Amino acid sequence: MSALILGLLMFLGMHSARIVAEGWRTQLIARRGPGAWKGLYTVVSLVGFGLIIWGYGQARLAPVVLWNAPLWGRHLAGLLMLVALLLLAAAQVPGNSIKARLHHPMVLGVKVWALAHLLANNTLADVLLFGSFLVWAVLDFRSARQRDRAAGTVYPPGTAARTAVTVAVGVGVWALFAFGLHLWLFGVRPFGG
Repeated sequence: MSALILGLLMFLGMHSARIVAEGWRTQLIARRGPGAWKGLYTVVSLVGFGLIIWGYGQARLAPVVLWNAPLWGRHLAGLLMLVALLLLAAAQVPGNSIKARLHHPMVLGVKVWALAHLLANNTLADVLLFGSFLVWAVLDFRSARQRDRAAGTVYPPGTAARTAVTVAVGVGVWALFAFGLHLWLFGVRPFGG
């Protein structure tokens, strides 16, 4: 469990620099340059991500069950994951109306992903992993919206064609995960036993 916790601290810590240490981040970039910041960010994030994967995998070998997960939680999680993957697609496809409206769809997608997995899972490792990401996403979304307001950021309107591509990509990726990839990658069938 300690590897999972250390990984979460490293990964989410680096991803929280703009939330809790904007001044330090700005000074480091000014002193060392953007390349050094990106390098540090990448290395710490990758090591943290690796520790999260390894630590969560280890925790699954001897799970500490906190409650009985209801079957409906899995089905609701499957539906919420459709929303999460639509939001993640909106962050990647330029010129779509979803991003124009929500401004930070990737962070919102992480929120929905984390909530969905908290509803479907019931172990201490699940609460640590998905709960940490949920708290981080709530704080990061708030911080990003505050930065947008302070900077007067205006998001360009999206087009119907780009929004249709976004929806198609999101639904396609959801279907791949729901009916194959999730089982292959994580050993769990989202809609099955």
